[in-house]
Parts: sequence; C-alpha cells; structure tokens
Amino acid sequence: MAHPNSALIEGLRKAAAGLVNGNYYAWGHHGACNCGHLLQATTQLTKEEIVTYAHTGIGEWTELAQESCPVTDAPVNLLLTKLQQLGLTPTDIHNIEYLEDREVLNRLPGGFRWLKRNVRADVVLYFETMANMLEEKLISNIEINYSELLSRQEVMVSHVSE
Repeated sequence: MAHPNSALIEGLRKAAAGLVNGNYYAWGHHGACNCGHLLQATTQLTKEEIVTYAHTGIGEWTELAQESCPVTDAPVNLLLTKLQQLGLTPTDIHNIEYLEDREVLNRLPGGFRWLKRNVRADVVLYFETMANMLEEKLISNIEINYSELLSRQEVMVSHVSE
C-alpha cells in the first residue's frame, strides 16, 4: 500500500476535485487518465507534457511502472519517479489506474464493490476514498509524547507565576 503522506493525500484530493470540476478525462490518454490526473495535480506538468514523456516508453501505466529503471534518464522515468516520490509502488500505480486496491474498495461508502476504471465518478470516489484512508493511517501514526508536553506546560506555568 502507498506510503501515507500529505503530498499524496492532497494530490488525490486535488485530482478528484479537478475531475469533479470537469477537467478533461480519457482513460486511454496517458495525460488525462487516472495516473495522468494525479501527476497533473502533484506536478506542474500539463496533460500534453505527460503524454510526450509517457510515449517514450511502451505500454500503459501498469507496464511503464513495471519496466521502470531508476538509473536511466529516460523521460518516462521522470513521471514514474514523481509517482514513486509521492509514496507509490508499481503495484499502487497499477491499482490507481485500474481502481483495484481491495483495501480502498473495502472502504467505499456503502461497502465493497468493483469500480470501473474509465468512469469519471468512480475515479473521483476511488481517489477520495484512498485519500481518506491514507489520512487516517497518517494520523494514527502520529505519536504524541504527553509527558513531555505536560513538563513543558509546567515550565510555562512556573514562568508566568514568577
């Protein structure tokens, strides 16, 4: 599963909002598909630039992610590196493109169901559900040292009373 972080969570929500607001969507278009929208939301790249870079490799996002070589400077690797820097693995990239992560699907409002990869409303629902799930995980991983906070509060109180 993707590494929970604020950049990925914000990117998923921004991509979902863009789709809700009518941004061009076409599942067969590297720059306007599911991963294409996530890249647009998290980088300064346009859908046209994403297509140009994506076409230096062969295949769909799933194949591109599996064939990625982090050592080369091929432009398609720029896109994959951006997605991986967001905390995504090749499996996550596949799951985003095909809306297949069971953990996300299990958390859908109304319960588990399969979504269609090329239906705008399903992509929005998947992105929003994934963002909510990652945010819950991120929040649950935050550790607060209450004893340290209490000792700081005591120090502040003693300075105020002096």
